[in-house]
Amino acid sequence: METSAVADLRLRDMTPADLVAAHALSSEAQWPHRLEDWELMLSVGFGVVAELDGQIVGTTMGWPYGADAATLGMVIVSRASRGGGVGRKLMDAVLARLSGRTVLLNSTEAGAPLYRKLGFEPVGTIHQHQGAAFSVPVARLRKGERVRPLGASDGAAIIELDRRATGLKREALISTLLESGQGVILDRGGEPAGFALFRRFGRGYAVGPVVSPDRDGARALISHWLGSNAGMFIRVDTPGDSGLSAWLEEMGLKEVDRVTTMVLGPAPARGDGVAPYAIVSQAFS
Repeated sequence: METSAVADLRLRDMTPADLVAAHALSSEAQWPHRLEDWELMLSVGFGVVAELDGQIVGTTMGWPYGADAATLGMVIVSRASRGGGVGRKLMDAVLARLSGRTVLLNSTEAGAPLYRKLGFEPVGTIHQHQGAAFSVPVARLRKGERVRPLGASDGAAIIELDRRATGLKREALISTLLESGQGVILDRGGEPAGFALFRRFGRGYAVGPVVSPDRDGARALISHWLGSNAGMFIRVDTPGDSGLSAWLEEMGLKEVDRVTTMVLGPAPARGDGVAPYAIVSQAFS
């Protein structure tokens, strides 16, 4: 039976006017997102807010990618409203909007029980690294490889590399990240084989997405941004099976948290020959 408070809860679509209140919730939860990060996330997806007595007490966001897949994130309930079913109502509302799609999310330990009840299954982990690198060794590259600036004609190539690496059609997201940041290409014999984006995020900067056919290529791409921004606060999120966590620790980016990647429905099919070695943030996994 619902309590009176939960019964009076109102769910509605998130609008740009809600982002200041949404940012206050993420700050209360000690998440690093800036108001500008919220604005970017809403521009490439949608959100649902929970209101109680005219106050926003919860948020959830979704990002559809094509007709078959989506990611879900920014599930936040105010400290005063936790434990009353607000999170479940928000999740139900967003999942209804994403019905028929495979849905991916990155779960904190606290959120995992709810997601399991909704049918999500764990498929991996994400290691969150952050800090400042002051001494970055020269990256090892194969013969015929180089890391070069992203060119005007590379957009279609990196969108395809991202699709093959993630199994997701993220054209709008990648295009938006390119507009708000910078990129470099792992060039192999004159052809793009990988890429890494760099942009403002949270307390500093984020490297990602990073897509590379192998670990050495991923290190070279990440090293470019760490070396050219020595001493700056940088975040890199990497899958647990990437083999990059120990190396990032050596570079000065300590592991500060882990989250569990979970999926509802069949996992997206990834293409051969390209592996994703890092993601931009929990919100855009």
